[in-house]
Amino acid sequence: MKRIWWIPASILLLTACVPTETNETEVIGTEEVETAIIPSMQLDEQFYRTLLPYKQSATRGKIVNRMNSRYDIEEAEKGLLRLSQNQFSPDDYYFQEGQKITDEEVTSWLRRYDAEENPTGLNAEDNRKASSEEGDKAGENPPPEILAHIIEQNFLVKTNEDTIRLGGVSVGLALNSIYYSENAEGVSYEETISREQLESEGKRMADEIVNRLRQKEGMADIPITVGLFSQKSRSTITAGTYFTYGVAPGGDNAVAKWNPINEEFVIFPSSNPEEKYREVDTAFKNFKQDVEEYFSNFTSVIGTGFYQDDSIRKLQIEIPIQFYGSSEVIGFTQYLTGLVMKHFPENIQVEVDVNSVNGAEALILRKNNETEPTVHIYE
Repeated sequence: MKRIWWIPASILLLTACVPTETNETEVIGTEEVETAIIPSMQLDEQFYRTLLPYKQSATRGKIVNRMNSRYDIEEAEKGLLRLSQNQFSPDDYYFQEGQKITDEEVTSWLRRYDAEENPTGLNAEDNRKASSEEGDKAGENPPPEILAHIIEQNFLVKTNEDTIRLGGVSVGLALNSIYYSENAEGVSYEETISREQLESEGKRMADEIVNRLRQKEGMADIPITVGLFSQKSRSTITAGTYFTYGVAPGGDNAVAKWNPINEEFVIFPSSNPEEKYREVDTAFKNFKQDVEEYFSNFTSVIGTGFYQDDSIRKLQIEIPIQFYGSSEVIGFTQYLTGLVMKHFPENIQVEVDVNSVNGAEALILRKNNETEPTVHIYE
């Protein structure tokens, strides 16, 4: 296993530091007469504390086969947590993977609607007529399946009686902006789905899911947040994003109001960046050029910027290396740390990940509005 070295950027001395686990926990009972442990430590105000023992969602395993890329898988879950904070504060709520939607339900909901065989399907019915006498639609492609996956997250609150109860539910609907399928002859094809159709169908499905959740025990008065996530194409190396979300207050069987979300991921360097990306793109290119001066064979330094409301919030940089000596890694990490401080303004979070065939070698992290980064070297 690799050890982690924590190094103040201004000193860059190797000082071993072992992360510790909190021993202070509170054991409480849930309404289902179970016991749960709440960790006393909250790593960051943006992170929810998670009940232990950890309970997995019944639908967890389905996400791999239903999503286009690992980027979409990660962001569909992290993005839902992020927008949930608008309704369920991490200071007051505890996180648990979704426990209300069953494996059988999500399997049925993700399939096409069929009045006889699958009346709970949420994707569009395949309404082609099998006979040419009834309209000659047998050779046409069916309407696209827009709904790719359903993600559920639960948020619990502590009551005055030192018990935990369900306080809120968030549901993320991952939608296909491009639908991949095969026609009757087995030939693969893809169909682009407009944002307007994604939004219209997504909102329809959201209201139906809220209505179904209301029928479950204990869900009548629970606020439900629903987000619509647009997947990117299979060939894209950035994640999709949530583009709107809404809340169904307790007692309501539909989302009361939808709120637009302006988020996106941008790859740097860019050959022709838009004006709103140009400043960061220029800084990244200067950073990349300085890296290449240190090692002339570096050609694959890539940055991913996360933007909210047209402003960059985080820049993550991946740097693969081909050397393995400890002193070489330390020297290179020192150099990179200086470049981070030189090229990027303090109002954005910058993370630099240095990796080799052996795995992670170093991590440089400078949080928003901090002067110096924190540096981790793995040995």
